Amino acid sequence: MSVSSAINAARSGLQVSSLRAEIVATNVANATTPGYVRRSVTLSETILGGKTVGVRTDGIARINDTAIKAQRRELTSDLAQASVLSSTWKSLSARIGDTAAGTGLFKNYSDFETALARSVSTPESLPAAAGLLEAARGITRELNGLSEMVEIQRAEADREISDGVKIVNAALKEVQELNTRLAGINRTSGEAAALIDERQRVLDTIAEYLPIQTVDRDSGTIDVLTVEGVFLLAGRAREIEFTPSSAFGPEVSLADGDLSGLSVDGLVLTPGAPAFGAVSGGLFGALFTLRDTDLPNFSAQLDAIAGNLVGRLSNDAIDPTKTPGDPGLFVDPDAAAGPGLAGRISLNAAVDPAQGGLVTRLRDGLGAVTAGPPGNSTILRGLFDAFTAVRTVTGNGFSGAFSSAELVAQMASMTGQKRIQHDAVLSSTQTQHAILVEAEQNQTGVDMDSQLQDLMLIEQAYAANARVIEVASQMIKLLMEL
Repeated sequence: MSVSSAINAARSGLQVSSLRAEIVATNVANATTPGYVRRSVTLSETILGGKTVGVRTDGIARINDTAIKAQRRELTSDLAQASVLSSTWKSLSARIGDTAAGTGLFKNYSDFETALARSVSTPESLPAAAGLLEAARGITRELNGLSEMVEIQRAEADREISDGVKIVNAALKEVQELNTRLAGINRTSGEAAALIDERQRVLDTIAEYLPIQTVDRDSGTIDVLTVEGVFLLAGRAREIEFTPSSAFGPEVSLADGDLSGLSVDGLVLTPGAPAFGAVSGGLFGALFTLRDTDLPNFSAQLDAIAGNLVGRLSNDAIDPTKTPGDPGLFVDPDAAAGPGLAGRISLNAAVDPAQGGLVTRLRDGLGAVTAGPPGNSTILRGLFDAFTAVRTVTGNGFSGAFSSAELVAQMASMTGQKRIQHDAVLSSTQTQHAILVEAEQNQTGVDMDSQLQDLMLIEQAYAANARVIEVASQMIKLLMEL
């Protein structure tokens, strides 16, 4: 090899070593940056006249694992879905309660049964009657509050769907813009690697809302599809359509056209819909499940409990003073309204001083115009027997024979089972997601020890090439002095 060839080879080695050191520094600096994928410099020989005369860079390579990334992204959707469902059922279970010593509807029913028993044993006691009235009011307040809670959570789910659609549509447009920029530059450049990283982060955002897959195209661009095969981006971003709603009463449903579903260019994406494109997971899957299935079913169970209570204590045999067929202690002020009894149930005005009634009518009868014998507990005993009687209840998830308190306990049990089920799914999904995140990090992330070892080798290569140039320079100087 001639001196000039040695100098050229060493010079190319210095340039390559400098670039490699720069890439290692970039890797180290971004070791904790979310979504950053490790870079490396791809090298090849420079051949001239059949001989190696140096080294050249062919570009910047991203270390990638498509299979792990696809699995991790799918689990990102599953984790988002499981988190929302678990959180919601945890709050519903806590609100129902499952012990008389706790809080919630179960405690209200237990308190009412206790107050009834006390009034039966001391019918002359006005404090006992006042305690019974307050316990009854506690049941109506809790049923009303639970019904309102369901309505609020359905409204919140609808709002989050609307916000999510805006986020996904904006993200799809961002992917389209990144595709355009990538198509116009060298895909082996450092700029392209940074753009691809950014595109992957945007795709991860979309995956939180619905499961997706991607298809690589020749120009470095990608198409984005749902896992069911509906294109969300094919050259251009397609807009997901959704119309937010303002009413979420028990009678409002998707099936009746009161609520909006998801669609893209006329194709139905609504989770749970009988369509091939129906989204199967992600935040959209969880939010639609809550808005259109879980929460309405929960509301129907509350109505069943409220209806059971109204019916039990309206038996004409309990109170001979009331007009036959009229409601008893608990009433539905708008029976023609249909679903939503839990949100409407209230105390009979005849016993409620706040509505002009008399608390003594709990003992004397709803139709009593004068005070009855203070020691007469017949009506109170009738109320207690009706409240504690075991009756068959079917429908809305209930099947069996229950007293009033046992029916609430059954609902608490079903709600608790839902919570446990979703907690188990969440725990499993979190574990799987963490394993894949770690596997992806090990495959494509930055290992500081490895990078520092590479830096030492680069330093040695740089020193060796610099030494070659130094020696060649000394040789030329000696030759010039001859």
